[in-house]
Amino acid sequence: MNLSKILANVTEVPELRKRFIFTMLLLAVYRLGAHIPTPGIDVLALSEFFKKAQGTVFGFMDVFSGGALSKLTIFALGVMPYISSAIIMQLLTVAVPSIERLAKEEGEYGRRKINQYTRYGAVLLAFIQALGIAIGLQSMKSPTGVPVVPNPGFTFIFVCVTCLTAGATFLMWLGEKITERGIGNGMSILIFAGIVSRIPNAVFTMFTMLKNGDMTLFKAIGVVVIILAMIAAIVYIQEAERRVPLHYARRIVGTLSVGSYASYLPIKLNPAGVIPIIFAASVLMFPATIVKFIHHPIAQAIYDFLQPGSPVYLAVYGALIFFFTYFYTAVIFNPEEIAENLNKHGGFIPGVRAGSDTAKYLDRIVSRLTFAGAVFLTLVAIIPLVITQKMQLPFYFGGTAILIVVGVALDTLRRMEAYALTLSYEGFLGRRRRRMKLGAGGAK
Repeated sequence: MNLSKILANVTEVPELRKRFIFTMLLLAVYRLGAHIPTPGIDVLALSEFFKKAQGTVFGFMDVFSGGALSKLTIFALGVMPYISSAIIMQLLTVAVPSIERLAKEEGEYGRRKINQYTRYGAVLLAFIQALGIAIGLQSMKSPTGVPVVPNPGFTFIFVCVTCLTAGATFLMWLGEKITERGIGNGMSILIFAGIVSRIPNAVFTMFTMLKNGDMTLFKAIGVVVIILAMIAAIVYIQEAERRVPLHYARRIVGTLSVGSYASYLPIKLNPAGVIPIIFAASVLMFPATIVKFIHHPIAQAIYDFLQPGSPVYLAVYGALIFFFTYFYTAVIFNPEEIAENLNKHGGFIPGVRAGSDTAKYLDRIVSRLTFAGAVFLTLVAIIPLVITQKMQLPFYFGGTAILIVVGVALDTLRRMEAYALTLSYEGFLGRRRRRMKLGAGGAK
């Protein structure tokens, strides 16, 4: 991947430049909304509460929202309701036959219907989450005893729930527009932007800790080395792939005879990318948000178990990452479908029979790669989390944030490169058609 060439394409290719500018404009809207507070909140009291909440699940959630949660802005819920709804719909696609038929047999219509159900589910989950937050905020106080909500009651609940639900819905729309008319996966880009926006604050916090003596120079150098090592490891694993050799037999295409040739099928070492991390974090954040505001011993016990760094949290987080790595890989990589397509186009893997044997062979390779990818994702997510807890560092130094930032950046650059290549092919074919027309006109 040539970074300088990709950046040059942004300035030289008009269509890519338009998409890049469109993405930047929508991200600017997102960051603007992340600073508009929800009415009825004492922002200073809430800020003091979140300073005390550093190291808890709320500090973790605040990183994903780009600081919007600690200020309870209109975008405080972020895109997590949409991601949770997408997870539920993907699970239902596997478990419910009617939804599975809709996804596999109805084509574009089925995809539109599933997207529509996902949006409805996202709004419903955002409403539930917003209602839990609004009710819970009324009883919250800062460490100095100042109430977070000066005037609690029905009016505050109605306004807060409306603002948070509308904000989450608007973010869902922004993400879909970025995917449709911008560059990259919109939801991942929004999470990426939220985390990256905290980097200046992270650097300032680190220098403040050094200045106040809360962190030694040796520890600071160790943190920088760990971050650089993690970035290098993430880039290596994300770019690593297993190339399965393919051979295509001689065949007739129209009036032409196409000779046999060799190629390969690239399979990523981590086919699921950063999606399992985002899914696992979303699943853990949703119940933690709800139970925090339920004043019951059982709810509070669940909240304590879900604190980042606790043994239960680490075990559940690791199990969810493993599950979603296998689940998402199964969604995006279908060995039977690939084997069928190879057979249709005269392709085969040397030494492997076409059809079911090819599907089993590919499934065996993907299973091994997925296991390695799941182990890598789990280690990168959990080990730095334990280190940040021991060293009392903010969460944006953790492996989850770094993995998402690096993973989304690589995916976006790869999409930009592919899009520029597609446009160059389209331009070449357009010029060739024009030359053929001119030639035909001259012959006449």
